[in-house]
Amino acid sequence: MPTTPEHNERIAKMTFASVYPLYLAKVERKGRTKEELHQVITWLTGFDDTTLFQLMDEKVTFKTFFERAQLNPKAQLITGTICGYKIEEIENALTQQVRYLDKLVDELAKGKKLDKILR
Repeated sequence: MPTTPEHNERIAKMTFASVYPLYLAKVERKGRTKEELHQVITWLTGFDDTTLFQLMDEKVTFKTFFERAQLNPKAQLITGTICGYKIEEIENALTQQVRYLDKLVDELAKGKKLDKILR
């Protein structure tokens, strides 16, 4: 299922700060920790905790968030379906990067071991 330009634009304009509490609540509900969530985000983006909190304070959009990130070269190994989209088939680079993050958070919440999540 291809993404639409409207869908891609909506994702680009969302702020990381608005989604982060949802990620955190999801993993904590399933018995995982904030530290594990940060480990996953750091693996994907290269951001340390200080930078993550600065980005949230700045209320950066996902577009800016991923422009500043140093995406892990192994990120392309993240495959599967998230929100009805096959990650490897998403053509818009930013939407694909956001879905990478969504997939990692999903795997963490489902109890997958960190060494498997971090490929």
